[in-house]
Amino acid sequence: MNTNRRSLFNGSCMALIATAFCFAIRGDIFDAQTAEFALSNEQVGWTASTAFWGFTVAMLIGGPLCDRIGMKPLLSSAFLLHLVGILGTIAAQGFTSLYAATLAIGIANGLVEAAVNPLAATLYPEQKVQKLNLLHLWFPGGIVIGGLLCWAMSEAGMGWRIKTAMILVPTVIYAVMLFRLPFPRTEAVEHGVPFREIYAEALRPIFLLFFGCMILTAATELAPNQWVPSILSKTTGLPGIALLVWISGIMAVGRASCEWVFERISSLQLMMGSTLLAGIGLYSLSMASGAVATLAASALFALGVTFLWPTMLGITAERFPKGGGFLLALMGGVGMLSNSFAVPLIGRVYDQSGPAAALRTVTALPVIVCIIFTLLWISERKPKLIQHA
Repeated sequence: MNTNRRSLFNGSCMALIATAFCFAIRGDIFDAQTAEFALSNEQVGWTASTAFWGFTVAMLIGGPLCDRIGMKPLLSSAFLLHLVGILGTIAAQGFTSLYAATLAIGIANGLVEAAVNPLAATLYPEQKVQKLNLLHLWFPGGIVIGGLLCWAMSEAGMGWRIKTAMILVPTVIYAVMLFRLPFPRTEAVEHGVPFREIYAEALRPIFLLFFGCMILTAATELAPNQWVPSILSKTTGLPGIALLVWISGIMAVGRASCEWVFERISSLQLMMGSTLLAGIGLYSLSMASGAVATLAASALFALGVTFLWPTMLGITAERFPKGGGFLLALMGGVGMLSNSFAVPLIGRVYDQSGPAAALRTVTALPVIVCIIFTLLWISERKPKLIQHA
C-alpha cells in the first residue's frame, strides 16, 4: 500500500509539472505570438484567459465526477486533451485557432487538478495541508524546469512552436506513471457520505468566506506571474523568463520546507503573513528599477505567494472533509476563474498605462485577504484567550 501510495503521489507531481510547463511556456511565448499574429496585449491576454476559465469549467465538471466515477478517468481525459491542446497550439494560424487550442489545454489542466488534489488528500488523510503543499511545489518547480528550457531554447534560436512541443514530455511521462496503477476512492465516498451532504458543505458560511478569499489569492499569484516575462523584461532589461524562474524557484524551495513551517505556525497565521508579503512584493515590483531592486522585490512577492494556493486547498480539505473532491474542485475552479478576468485586465492596463501600472493594479487583493484572515484568526483565538484569562 505504501509503495502504491508513493507511486500515485509521484505521478500526480509529474502531472502538475505538465501543467506548469503549459504556464511557463505560454508566458514566455506571449511576445512571439503577438508579433506573428499581429495581436494586442489584451488579445493575447484573452487567449491566455481560456486556460483559466477552461480550467474552471473542467474543475466544476470534474469535481462532482471525481466522487462519482473516480480519479483515473479524469486523468485519462486530461491526457487526451493535453495532446489536442499542445498539437493545436503548434498548428495555430491566428487568434481563433490559438484561442481554441489554449482552451483545450486549460480544460486538461483543470481535470488534472480536479483529480490530484483529492487524490493527495485521500492518500495522506493525516497530513493534508503538508502533502498538498508538497504536491504543489511541483507547479513552481515545473515552471523553473520549463522556464530554463525556454531560456536555453531561445538562446539556441528555437521558435515558440518548438517550445510548445516540450510540454509533450511531462505529459507522456505522467500517463505512463499513473495509468498502470489502481486508484483509491475519494475520502468522502470511502466514508459513505451521501452526495447531498457533500453538496450542502458548499453552502456553509465559513466555506463561502474561504471561497471568496480564493478568488483574491489566486489572482494575486497567477495573474501577475503570467505577465512577468513580458512586463519585467521591459521594466528592467533582464530576460523575463529568467525572472519567472527566479520567482518560481523561491516558491518551490518554500513549498519543499512546508513541514518545517507547519510545525511552527498555523494555516491561518501563514495566510496572514503570506498575503501581507505578497502585497508588499507586488507594490515593490511596480516601483522597482534596475536588476538588484527587481530581484529583491520579486523575491518578496515569491515568498508571499508561495503557500497561498496549496494552503487554501489544505484548509478546505481539513475543515470540510465531507466535501470530498467537490469542494476542492470548487476552490481550484474559482481560483482559475478569477484569473480568466485578471489576466486580460492586466493586459488592458498594460496597453493603456504601461507595465508597472499593470502590477500595481493587483496590489490591493492580498491586502484585503490579509485583513480577512487576521479577523478570522482573532475570532477563533478569542475563546482560548478567555479560557486562559
